[in-house]
Amino acid sequence: MADSSTQNPASVIADATRFGDVRRRLLFLIGGLIVYRIGTYIPVPGIDPERVSSFFRDNADTIFGIVNAFSGGALQRLSIFTMGVMPYISASIIVQMMAMVVPQWMEYRKEGESGRRKLTEITRYGTLGLALFQSFVTANGLQAQGFVLSPGWQFLFVATITMTTGALFLMWLGEQITERGVGNGISMIILGGIVAGIPGAIGQTLDQINNGTMTGVFAIVLIIVVLGVTSFCVFVERAQRRIPVDYAKRQVGRRMMAAQTTHLPFKINMSGVIPPIFASSLLLFPATIAGFGGANNESWWGQALQTFAATLGYGQPLHIAIYSFLIIFFSFFYTALVFNARETADNLKKSGAFIRGIRPGQQTGEYIDKVLTRLTLWGALYVAAVCLLPELLRIRGGVPFVFGGTSLLIVVVVAMDFFSQLIAHTQSHQYGSLMKRANLMGYGRSGAPQ
Repeated sequence: MADSSTQNPASVIADATRFGDVRRRLLFLIGGLIVYRIGTYIPVPGIDPERVSSFFRDNADTIFGIVNAFSGGALQRLSIFTMGVMPYISASIIVQMMAMVVPQWMEYRKEGESGRRKLTEITRYGTLGLALFQSFVTANGLQAQGFVLSPGWQFLFVATITMTTGALFLMWLGEQITERGVGNGISMIILGGIVAGIPGAIGQTLDQINNGTMTGVFAIVLIIVVLGVTSFCVFVERAQRRIPVDYAKRQVGRRMMAAQTTHLPFKINMSGVIPPIFASSLLLFPATIAGFGGANNESWWGQALQTFAATLGYGQPLHIAIYSFLIIFFSFFYTALVFNARETADNLKKSGAFIRGIRPGQQTGEYIDKVLTRLTLWGALYVAAVCLLPELLRIRGGVPFVFGGTSLLIVVVVAMDFFSQLIAHTQSHQYGSLMKRANLMGYGRSGAPQ
């Protein structure tokens, strides 16, 4: 079977749809994304749509434009999915962080499936708390900005409950897509929001060319940059550092297993799209609170909040510096979170495997950790460069955010993961069909006719 990275996506999908279970998974994924897109057009009750549209037109190049692109326009329309999946992502990262320091949660990580269910339950409660808090702050800010038709506690209550329910529904929908569809559900929802904004971004770019805001030369440079960044992302995401691993000759039951050689594959970007997403959400929160809190407030406190919001605004030097630092930090942090070098070394030792020239046990763990640290450094720099360089170009030329590095990285990583899982489902069915055919023909496990 050809490697997933070299197969044509169209042929992969055509091959996968031959199996009923895979077709059902694809249809469930499409249905889930359709439900998500419909929800982005259902507004929160009590909002003045004209003032909201005017506000987002004037702030398209700010941090609100970034979140609006991630939410597929849900923020601009102030829909029931305004909060998007950010509360769930934030809660997931916080729970994984705490699972490294809280003794009880550390035990959950070691309990296998039962422990994972407990951590998932904690993550859901954390999502509820974060969604409630962020929804209330957003509703209060909307009321302060004058976006509400009938201000008062009734609007605050209804808007908070509505946006919180929308965030929890997206969390549930993402989990259902992961379990019954193809790909990671939360990532597919983010991908769906970004892809939905591509036609509008193309139209906006053409309008800028027609009215002279963007020159034709700059548009050509933009196309080259987008294609170049996409190709570079695909190349790096496919790249692997393979550590050779040898298995000594050993006896399993009555059979003598011959010595084998395999490898440990490590990607350059082990953390995926989590660092830029989480860095964006962390930067968004204080800037949003400062922007809403200082709006129409002439006191010294309001003026200070406005100054802070402007300093931390999208495209400002402080924003770029903090964003770069957070991407690099979360690249190292999330890699350490999902991969334990010492545990891998112990598993290799228990299975009778060793790395050439490295003593099993502690030295193997130190060697793997050193290799992983170097890879993560290059991976973090790669993610930071991909996320920042196109953003600087966008700030300079007014390019829509959907063409930015963060969105391109998300599209590439999520799409590659989607096709990898689709191929895995297809291969499992093909293997099952081959085994069934072999049994019908009367062949046993040894390959000889029975």
